[in-house]
Amino acid sequence: MKRFLAAAVVLAAGLSANAQAQSPVQEKTVVEFAYTYSYLFDVTFQRILPKFHAEYPDIEVRMRAAYKDYEDGTNTILREAVSGNLPDVTIQGLNRQAILVDKGIARSLEPFISKEPDFARDGYHKAMLDLGTSGGAVYGLPFAVSLPVGYYNMDLMAKVGITSPDQLPKTWDEVVGLCGKLQTAGIKTPMFWTWNITGNWFLQALMWTQGEPLMKNGKFNLASNAGLTALETMKKLFRGCSMPNYSLAEAQKAFAAGQVAMYFTSTSELGAVERSKGNWTLVTHEFPGLEPSGPKGLPAGGNAAMLVTTSKDPKKVEAAWKWLKYITSGEGAADVARTTGYMPPNKAANELILADFYKQNPNKETAVRELPLLREWQPYPGANGLAVTQVIYDGIETIVTGKANNMPALRDELQDEVTTLLAK
Repeated sequence: MKRFLAAAVVLAAGLSANAQAQSPVQEKTVVEFAYTYSYLFDVTFQRILPKFHAEYPDIEVRMRAAYKDYEDGTNTILREAVSGNLPDVTIQGLNRQAILVDKGIARSLEPFISKEPDFARDGYHKAMLDLGTSGGAVYGLPFAVSLPVGYYNMDLMAKVGITSPDQLPKTWDEVVGLCGKLQTAGIKTPMFWTWNITGNWFLQALMWTQGEPLMKNGKFNLASNAGLTALETMKKLFRGCSMPNYSLAEAQKAFAAGQVAMYFTSTSELGAVERSKGNWTLVTHEFPGLEPSGPKGLPAGGNAAMLVTTSKDPKKVEAAWKWLKYITSGEGAADVARTTGYMPPNKAANELILADFYKQNPNKETAVRELPLLREWQPYPGANGLAVTQVIYDGIETIVTGKANNMPALRDELQDEVTTLLAK
C-alpha cells in the first residue's frame, strides 16, 4: 500500500513535469508526513495526493510508515524528537496533542493562520479545535471527526424480529436483552463493544453519556457514581452478551464476515467495514444510552494535523503548512468523509458534500445526527498520560476476561492508581 502511495506521488510529479515540459525543471520542496491507521486512511490519501500535487506541483509529499494507533503515534514522535528525525507534519489523536505542545515539539500555527485572509477559524468544530489550542494559540487543526455508533448486521437481526432501523436498541439494557435472543437463535457472538479502542474512548463515552467527564477539575473522576455506573454497564454488557476478548482487528474481521450481529465502535470504521463485509445488509444507528432518551454527550474522536518540522528553511516550512491546511479544509477534508466514516472537521468541507453525499450514504449520516452530543475527548495531563491509558486499559480487560467481578473494588483500585500517576 505504501508503494501505491509512493507511486501516486511519482505519478503526480510526472504529470506536472509533462505539463511544464517547456519550462526549466524546478527542484521540489519535500514535505515528510506521518499519519496513523493505514487501513483507514490509505484510501483517503490515494485520493488527496494527486489533487494536492496538481495544485502544488513544486511540493513533494513523502509518506512515512503509518503509526499503529494514536498511542504509537505519540510515542514515535517523542522518540523522533530526541533522535532528531521528526517529520514535518504529523497526524495525532485529539487527546494526544497537549504533550507535544508542552514539550515544545509542536509549532504554533498562529503565524500561518494570521497570513491567511480567508481562514475560517470558527468553521472548525469548537470541541475539536479547543483540544489543539494552548494558551490561546492553535497548535493542531482537526483532520477527521468521529463519534461512537452502532453497526448492525440486519440479516442476523432479522432472526430476532428486527427488520428496520426504528426497532434497533436505544439502551444498553435492550442490547443485553437482544444478546440473549440472538444466542437462542444460534448466533454465537451477538455483540462486540470496542472497550479496547484507543485512549479509553469508550469509557469516556459511558461517562459523557451520563453528562460527567472522566477528568473533572484536573482530577480523575472514576470515583464518582457515574464511574461506578460505567464499570457496571461494561460488566453487564460483557457478561450478558458472552463477549469474547477480541482485538480490534479480530472484531472487525468477525463482523465483516457476518459472525457478529451488533458491533459498537467508531464511525471511522465504516469505510473499511463496507469494503470488507460479506453479502449482508449493514445499517448504522445512534449509540445507545442508559435511558431511552439516549446519551447526554459523547466524546469527540478523531485526530488533528500538527506542524512538528525542525527545518529552518522558510520554503520548506511554508510547504508543510500548505499540506497541513489542504488536508484539514475544503476538498482535502471532504475526501475524509468520502473514503471513511469520519466527518469533515469544518463547515467548508461539509458544504462541499452535505447536499447530496449523506442522502446517498445514510450509514455515514448517523454520526452527523449525533454531532449535538459532541464533547471533549479528554487527555490525561502530565508526563504519565500514556501510562494512565494503559492502567485503565488493563483494568477494563479484567472485566472482559471475567477476572474482576467486584466493580466498586475495581473502581477504587483504578482511582488510586491513576491518581498516583497523575500526581507524579
